[in-house]
Amino acid sequence: MEKRYFILAWLTIYLLAGSLLLKAQEQANQPISWENWRAAKESAEKYDREGDYPRALQYYLEYIRQAEGLGRPDLVAWGKNNAAYMIIKQHKQDPSTDLAPAKKLLEEGLAIAEAPEDCKQKLQSNLEYVKMFIKD
Repeated sequence: MEKRYFILAWLTIYLLAGSLLLKAQEQANQPISWENWRAAKESAEKYDREGDYPRALQYYLEYIRQAEGLGRPDLVAWGKNNAAYMIIKQHKQDPSTDLAPAKKLLEEGLAIAEAPEDCKQKLQSNLEYVKMFIKD
């Protein structure tokens, strides 16, 4: 009986990962535009509200790609913060979640000179949280 649940759980994870990869590939083919940036932002916020943090993360990564293409480093910084925060939220639900990608995003965001001051404060605060769990 336990083996059947394990196989079912593994299959579910496999199918979910496959659908996320297809969606990520589909997003990567989206042209850079304000419309696509707004759509990525709205989807990320929707999935965040619903508690679907992996999917919200996927859309925040598209948000970042769009902002980079639009030449908006301030929005890139916010996107990196928000993407990292989705990983942090996953970690709060499941402490086995790897925070290394969040750390990388936050450090990259802090390195953006054009990041607004309030964004830098959020990036730094989130980085302090991550560093409590990642020992360099």
